Amino acid sequence: MPGFVTAVAVAAVLAAMPQEQDHHARMNARGAAVMGFDQDATTHHFLLYEDGGAIDISVRDAADVADRDAIRSHLPHIATMFGEGRFEAPMLVHDSTTVPGTAVMTELRDRIRYRYSETSGGGRVDIVTTDAAAVEAVHAFLRFQIDQHETGDPATVGKR
Repeated sequence: MPGFVTAVAVAAVLAAMPQEQDHHARMNARGAAVMGFDQDATTHHFLLYEDGGAIDISVRDAADVADRDAIRSHLPHIATMFGEGRFEAPMLVHDSTTVPGTAVMTELRDRIRYRYSETSGGGRVDIVTTDAAAVEAVHAFLRFQIDQHETGDPATVGKR
């Protein structure tokens, strides 16, 4: 499974980090281990739409082919896992057994579509549903990501 590692590997990365390291830095270290690319060399965007939302990740430097390719390896895998109702990756990244929205997204997985597309700097996963409860869960999930990753993305719903 490219772009996805076990909890044991994440634990090893964290064990090597100083305990005084701040929450965001520790999350980025877990993210690099789980996602397979440098979190500081990439930008994450979490967008809310009337029919769901999107996860868009790209490299900061267009010459960074290694991280771009790692993004392109990771995101299709995430789209597949999420489509199966499997949210282990965000739980590992955020060091949590509960990430807002994922329980409902798992329950309603047959009503949500995850579509990967390649972008010039990386990739994007569009999350699309017509189910109101699923939209609410997707928005809760994406707002959590915006907050945790400190992206500055709007937490308001826009148009696709």
